[in-house]
Amino acid sequence: MTRHHPDSLSLMEYSAGNLSEPHALCIRLHLDQCSHCRSRVDTLDSLGAVVMEQQPKVSLSESMFDSILAKIDSAPNDQPAMPPAPRIGVLQKLLGKDLSSLPWKRQLGDVSVLDITERFPGQKDQVVLQKLAAGGKAPAHTHRGDETTIVLQGAFADQKGVFNQWDFVVLTDHDEHKPVAVGCEDCITLSVLSAPVRLTGTFTRMLNPFIR
Repeated sequence: MTRHHPDSLSLMEYSAGNLSEPHALCIRLHLDQCSHCRSRVDTLDSLGAVVMEQQPKVSLSESMFDSILAKIDSAPNDQPAMPPAPRIGVLQKLLGKDLSSLPWKRQLGDVSVLDITERFPGQKDQVVLQKLAAGGKAPAHTHRGDETTIVLQGAFADQKGVFNQWDFVVLTDHDEHKPVAVGCEDCITLSVLSAPVRLTGTFTRMLNPFIR
């Protein structure tokens, strides 16, 4: 069961088609496995259709916008258990192979990466797959911008809690963390970064000039 979800504003932007392709992909992957968020997006799609039909007679005022957000946020968060996700899907179509067959590159310690930014031409953000070996730790770091991440396999824990498969997390330049892979399998995530991370460890910070 997913426990960490996109916020209401992100879902509204997704419904309206205002997100970049990489950010929309992260939400799409979450929606494929989260019936609760799918229901919220269906509601937003219906509201958007009504607003479009009534244009230009009415406009979406700020108070109406706040009211919609409040209603969505107050919706119950119960959802049925989801079956294990199939490996064949939108991500595999993008990559051309499954996660176990990717040409991972060792970055630091227990962390391997695969930069797939070039698959999103014209996008300014960096799009990267990251693999943290089972039981491994990522170097302590903070962010120079925003980072949107979805867990594709396994789970990781940091000071904010445990993030399991298909959980969604957004970090900003105010967040500093040191993820640890939990469970018996590698943790694989897909992240969209507006700027490179900044290592904060005593020794690893010397590597910051070499991190894209």
